[in-house]
Amino acid sequence: MKKIITLILALVLIASAACASAATVGICQLVQHDALDAATQGFKDALTEKMPDVEFDEQNASGDAATCSVIAGTFVANGVDLIMANATPALQAATSATGDIPILATSITEYGVALGIDGFTGVTGINVSGTSDLAPLNEQAAMIKELFPEAKKVGLLYCSAEANSAYQVEVVKAELEAMGYETEEFKFNDSNDVASVSASAAAECDVIYIPTDNTAAAYTETIANEVIPAKVPVIAGEEGICRGCGVATLTISYYDIGYATGLMAYEILANGADVSAMPIEYAPQFVKKYNAANIEALGLPVPEGYIAIE
Repeated sequence: MKKIITLILALVLIASAACASAATVGICQLVQHDALDAATQGFKDALTEKMPDVEFDEQNASGDAATCSVIAGTFVANGVDLIMANATPALQAATSATGDIPILATSITEYGVALGIDGFTGVTGINVSGTSDLAPLNEQAAMIKELFPEAKKVGLLYCSAEANSAYQVEVVKAELEAMGYETEEFKFNDSNDVASVSASAAAECDVIYIPTDNTAAAYTETIANEVIPAKVPVIAGEEGICRGCGVATLTISYYDIGYATGLMAYEILANGADVSAMPIEYAPQFVKKYNAANIEALGLPVPEGYIAIE
């Protein structure tokens, strides 16, 4: 009997140890749309391949920055081993919530802008690292010149609450003006004025540029309802926005950058890597794609050297 009891206790201790060793990762995703969903899936796939017993607490803030803060605070209170922040407001909420728990982010355009780091060189020096969704902005601007050389005015459509969107617009605006285009910024504050601001842009511009903007990505149908009837083409900063309301994009794979973030998480959780010393990683390749349905609706020719969005 004593041997049986001893064996049972040993098994209980082994089971407890196994449970205790399972890492817990809190995932805060700003909003549900194709790009962020793909990044989260890539992250989970990579990490579970390496650590099959990892546990995820996956939360979606439904586009609300304040909800990101609540989610991040809950992760800290629950003592998660790592936080994955998907999109800039999620990252900003996580860094405000903890300076100790490792934070990996993805779908961030420019970490220096997102974190307020002057002279950012690629390593944060704090408990944050991750992957960037930045595509070459000069090449995105060049697409407008390539596809619409006769256009006069380009509208820059984005959410004023997203710091990384403002950063992209600033760079693209300078590139376009150097090419001789007139530009105007059209800013929506949140989802409530996407339609009205998009309508204004469509009425006043020959072409519209939309950066990798999460609010725009969540409301592409609303934007399409304004720009397609007005016959105004949209060049988008990423594939998901282009699929909804654009005609062409220079895009990355959000699944791939999410996957890379998952591999970074493994190095931290399994091998003790120092997150503060891990360089930000970038997408390895960029692809020109076009939206066949919107190209046809606008009566435009299929651009050479572009791949159709499936």
